[in-house]
Amino acid sequence: NLPFVQLNKEVEAKAGMGLDEIFDLLGQAAYRRLERQCLDQVIDAHPRAVLETGGGLVTEPGTFERLLSSCYTIWLQASPEEHMARVAAQGDQRPMAGNREAMDDLHRILDGRESLYRKADTTLDTTARTLGACLDELVDLVPDACKVQV
Repeated sequence: NLPFVQLNKEVEAKAGMGLDEIFDLLGQAAYRRLERQCLDQVIDAHPRAVLETGGGLVTEPGTFERLLSSCYTIWLQASPEEHMARVAAQGDQRPMAGNREAMDDLHRILDGRESLYRKADTTLDTTARTLGACLDELVDLVPDACKVQV
């Protein structure tokens, strides 16, 4: 019974274009500025919500700190191989498109960000698990203070 907000969708709406166009036409720095603006707007507009962010948000210290200080955070972790398969299944090839060393790059990206991801309040490893099993554990991980009583 909470709003579900995908931060990337908010960024696309604010920019009036898709993520690929934002990165191609405006660049990553502009995307990160929009991401921060949208995060602030979502937090201000929704005292309680489920917020999905992209994995790169952690690379912007101010934006990541805003998230950590304003939200209960859960790192949804997966093996690099499963992560790549899921991203590809969603049709998102960024930033691995045309890269023969994409899996090696993904390993490096995830390894480099792991210490940042570990700043989340808790972690849920979703590797080789069903959606239902992950959802059950996710509900258990959320503290009662964050849950909406129905």
